Amino acid sequence: MDLVSVDPLLNLYDKAWPIRTHQAQNPPAKFVFAQEKKGGRLGIALDSIVAHGCIVSGGRVQNSVLSPNVRINSFSEVLESILLENVDIGRRCRIRRAIIDKDVKIPADSEIGYDIAADRERYHVTPSGIVVIPKGMEISEAARMAAMEEERK
Repeated sequence: MDLVSVDPLLNLYDKAWPIRTHQAQNPPAKFVFAQEKKGGRLGIALDSIVAHGCIVSGGRVQNSVLSPNVRINSFSEVLESILLENVDIGRRCRIRRAIIDKDVKIPADSEIGYDIAADRERYHVTPSGIVVIPKGMEISEAARMAAMEEERK
């Protein structure tokens, strides 16, 4: 998370220490839907690093790192999180203080990082309260709905 600070210890923009690595040929990051009126969508990322191939489609990203080919769908919010390659965040999701590994699809209306007790039942949670979702984990809509129903009881 230090990478998104104003003056990180590892400064990716330091021309004296160039990064020499292969980068896939992806399109640039895209931010769409600028419908700011009440209830509208706004694709925005603040104090974040957003890699090539990402689409923030009417969602909000803040203090986060998005790896290549991440998609944030409409009305979703991602705060203080690290999303690795090919993560897809469904509509109306709320994600906070999470590390989501590659190839994970989060179903619409999911909440992660807001109820640590519920998160511990479904995912790994670090002692400091960061929710970790492993590579390729399948989070089904049925399982999400069952967990929500259990929380209501």
